[in-house]
Amino acid sequence: QVQLVESGGGVVQPGGSLTLSCATSGFPLDNYVIGWFRQAPGKEREGVSCISSAGNTRYEGSLKDRFTISRDSAKNRVYLVMNSLKPEDTAVYYCAADTRPIVTTQSTCQILYENLYDYWGQGTQVTVSS
Repeated sequence: QVQLVESGGGVVQPGGSLTLSCATSGFPLDNYVIGWFRQAPGKEREGVSCISSAGNTRYEGSLKDRFTISRDSAKNRVYLVMNSLKPEDTAVYYCAADTRPIVTTQSTCQILYENLYDYWGQGTQVTVSS
């Protein structure tokens, strides 16, 4: 049974940092893609970052300067370190898994087409406010 559980959200002041964790189970983490997405109030969900089966990463636009995705296969966890947080980073953050067989052979990942991710966590709230 595939499960993804996010944790680490909370309230932080502008300029602060948070580390989100995505605990996975039910599938070999190294074989598939894990993505982070977020949904701000009143907005559509958007891709934030992903890490491929090969360990390559991708970020949405300017987030690369402030966010870092990583994977700890021994712990079956994927992390999203968020630095220099801004009020516009306020959102519910979700991790998701793309377990299509094809991703096991691809070196890259994508966060544009969220419908290709077949398993999702419940989300964790991040609020950036003074």
